[in-house]
Amino acid sequence: MAGSVQSSSGMGRRPGRYGAMSEINVTPFVDVMLVLLVVFMITAPLLTVGVPIDLPKTSASDLQGNEEPLTVSINAKGEIFLQETQVEQAELVARLLAIAENQTTRRIFVRGDRLVDYGAVMLVMGSLNAAGFNKVALVTQVPQGIKVRRTDPEAK
Repeated sequence: MAGSVQSSSGMGRRPGRYGAMSEINVTPFVDVMLVLLVVFMITAPLLTVGVPIDLPKTSASDLQGNEEPLTVSINAKGEIFLQETQVEQAELVARLLAIAENQTTRRIFVRGDRLVDYGAVMLVMGSLNAAGFNKVALVTQVPQGIKVRRTDPEAK
């Protein structure tokens, strides 16, 4: 009974051959993530509301909310926009009620251009309040160089 005995450490491999790698190569994963990061950095600014407005700057913290708010914008000429559609002051409340399905608890963001008359912004906010919309907020920009601490007034 002649035979050859193979050692258990060699497992029948020929000298000079390499075994399977047991480590995961993360280079392709990192490459894909960097490409996705660049794509999102380019497309994110394009997803904002389309009415160009020069917002005033403030150091107030952001409001937290679950549902998408309705946006009323007033540009430097005093023109009023509901989302991206221009509307007249007289039909603003009717259109808002139709969009909100008569739910006056919907959050509404008012974006007023920095150069617009303060009275025009207050006229819009007054008509929204008179219609029963109580969750009306002014939108501003945080000036560069100011660090804002985010707080949630509803958190305990």
